[in-house]
Amino acid sequence: KSQLKIENQIFQGNINKEVASIWVKTAHNEFWKPYLSLRAEKEDEKTIIRGTFGPSAAVWTFFMFLYFIFSIIFMVFITIWFVTRQINSQDFPWAIYLSIFALVLLLLTFLATKIGQRKAKTEMEQLKNFAENSILK
Repeated sequence: KSQLKIENQIFQGNINKEVASIWVKTAHNEFWKPYLSLRAEKEDEKTIIRGTFGPSAAVWTFFMFLYFIFSIIFMVFITIWFVTRQINSQDFPWAIYLSIFALVLLLLTFLATKIGQRKAKTEMEQLKNFAENSILK
């Protein structure tokens, strides 16, 4: 808490006894804003600090949902296409096009995550420096 108050002009966070969530203050609430989550744990009379850098839970969940849905769509339509080819049927000729479309959507989702990582890189570096300086002090 004391380090967060010292760096008050740049960082903001929620801190309780065991968990701290810290992020860089910006004039606008960016969708790609990275977070630093720190957890203090007691082990053998020592306090161990563990942390993770990453997007907010809402952003992470959204992208995992997209990966899951597009993957399921791909698997369903490629299976339909494959089975119709194996039984020499012409009932679902469009299935291959939908499976390719699902792959394109997966690729676009992947590219969106890379763009987000690139946009958040400077804030991630600031959070990393804050974490290192806080622990050293």
